Amino acid sequence: MSSSSSSSWTPKQNKLFENALAIYDKETPDRWVNLARAVGGKTVEEVKNHYELLVEDVRQIESGQVPLPNYRKAGKGYNNYMDEEQRLKGLKLQ
Repeated sequence: MSSSSSSSWTPKQNKLFENALAIYDKETPDRWVNLARAVGGKTVEEVKNHYELLVEDVRQIESGQVPLPNYRKAGKGYNNYMDEEQRLKGLKLQ
């Protein structure tokens, strides 16, 4: 990725990117242009680079190269969901 300030991604841009990926699949004409437009403030090249990083992250996770966290047992139900949501926000994955 370039070192320009536009190469850092906000949580909102990441969410827009994820949503756009669900809409514009590999068969979509001008996919990268559409993705960049959906995110806003990103070039086609930045979007492609971001996608490649995501693909590599998924590959590493699926191949077991990224260890899963050691989750402690928590209560069941709503509180468990809220704890997970807070943890993800802390990791800026949501």
